[in-house]
Amino acid sequence: MTDYDVIVIGGGPGGYLAAERLGQAGRRTLLAEEGRLGGVCLNLGCIPTKSLLYSAKLYRQALGSAEHGVTASQVTFDWQRVQAWKAATVERLVAGVTRSERRAGVTVAQAHANLVSPGVVEVDGARRTAQHIIIATGSTPVVPPIPGASHNPAVLDSSGLLAIDHVPDKLVVIGGGVIGVELAALFAAFGSAVEVIEAQPEIVPLMDADMAARLRQALPQVGFNLNATVQAIEGNVVVYRDAAGVSQRCQGEAILMAVGRRPLVDGWGAAAAGLEHSRRGVAVGWDMRTNLPNVWAVGDVTGRSALAHAAYRMAEVAVAHILDPAAARARGQRLRLETIPWAVYSTPEAAGVGLTEAAAREAGLEVATATVPLTLSGRFLAENGPQAPGAAKIVLERASRVVRGLHLLGPYAPETIWGAAAALEAELTVDDLRQVVFPHPTVAEAIREAAWAVPD
Repeated sequence: MTDYDVIVIGGGPGGYLAAERLGQAGRRTLLAEEGRLGGVCLNLGCIPTKSLLYSAKLYRQALGSAEHGVTASQVTFDWQRVQAWKAATVERLVAGVTRSERRAGVTVAQAHANLVSPGVVEVDGARRTAQHIIIATGSTPVVPPIPGASHNPAVLDSSGLLAIDHVPDKLVVIGGGVIGVELAALFAAFGSAVEVIEAQPEIVPLMDADMAARLRQALPQVGFNLNATVQAIEGNVVVYRDAAGVSQRCQGEAILMAVGRRPLVDGWGAAAAGLEHSRRGVAVGWDMRTNLPNVWAVGDVTGRSALAHAAYRMAEVAVAHILDPAAARARGQRLRLETIPWAVYSTPEAAGVGLTEAAAREAGLEVATATVPLTLSGRFLAENGPQAPGAAKIVLERASRVVRGLHLLGPYAPETIWGAAAALEAELTVDDLRQVVFPHPTVAEAIREAAWAVPD
C-alpha cells in the first residue's frame, strides 16, 4: 500500500486547488510546498498587485472627484499604509488557503520535494509513495543576459518592486507585457515618471492589436518606447536602441525587469525521473497527463498558460481524470486554452478571450469584426464621462457566424469577460449572443452592442 493516494508538488493555485479537490473526494493527499501556500500569485504577484492598484485607483479618483461634484482637499497617500493593506490582504488569503487544505484533510508539508520516479517522491529527504503525482512547480522570472543587469541593486523583478519601501521618482520598465504595463500604470498613478521599453511593435502582445493600441493611448502618463532593444544597464541607466536604430539612455531610480516568466522545470528531479520536458515546460496532453504513468502536471510549469485561473482549470481536469477517468472522458473534461480569458488590471482595465483578429486571419479564417465604444453604456458614461477610453470588440468566423474572440477595454472588463468565455465554450453564434439579455444599465451591455454592430 502506498503512503498516499496522491502527492502534489507545489502549493500555488494549481497545486493547492488540486490537493483540496482530492482531499474533499476522500483521497489521501500530501501537498509539498517549501514556501508559503498560494505560490507567486497570492504572495508575490496577482493579489499584491491588485491591492496596490486599488489604492492607486482610490487616490486618482479622489484627485479627480470634483468633476462629479465631490470635492476633496489635500488628497495624499501614505505608502506605508498602502503596503500594510497589501500585506494584510495576502495574510488573510494565505490563512484561508491553509484552512481549506486542513478542512479537506490534506497533509501539508512545508518542504522541498523531488520527483524520483513514477509513484515515488522525496519530501524533505524522506521517500514517500503515491498512486498519482501532480507536478505544480510554477514558474520563475526570466533574467535576460543584459550586461550590467546581474547583481545590480537598481534592477528589480516584480516581487522586489511590489515590496519597495517608497514610490520611486522615476521608474524604467523593461518589458511591456501584462506585468510591465500593470506596474507602469500603478506607479504612474502614484506620481512616478515611468518609461516602458518594449521590443515588440505594440504593448501586451497577447491583446488584439487595435485594443492594445487603445490601451497604450489611454496611459498618456506613461512613456512607451516600442520596437526598442535594451543593450546594457549602466548603474541606474538603461541603454537601448530605439525603433530608428539610434542609441538612447533612460535613467531611473528603479529599473523593473519584466520580460516574462519561464516554467520552473529544474531543481526537482524532472530530468533524472525521465519526465519529458524542455525549457518551454513539462509536456502534457489535453488531460494533463505527462509521459510518465500516473504523473500529471498543471499550471505554469506546463508552459501552456501562466495564468492562475488556467492553473485552476488544469487542476480540475487532472483531478477529474484521477478520480474517475471514464466519467471524465464522457463529460469532456479537457483543457481548452482557446476559451481561457486573460485580464490586464491597468487603468483602464482590459480583458479578452479567444482569437484576436490577427490570429484568426493567420489561422486562415475569413472573419468579420465590430468595435463599439463603451460610451454606448449609460453606466460607463455616468461614471466616467464622454472622453474616457473604453471599447468592446467582437471577432467571428464569417461563414458560420460563430464567435471566435471578444475583447474589452475599460472598467469592469475582468469582471465581465467570463460571460464572453462562456459564449466561446458554448460556440455561440453572433445571432445567439444577440438573444442574451444583459442587465441595464451595465458596462457589459457593450458586448451586446458589439454583437449587433456586426453586419448581417
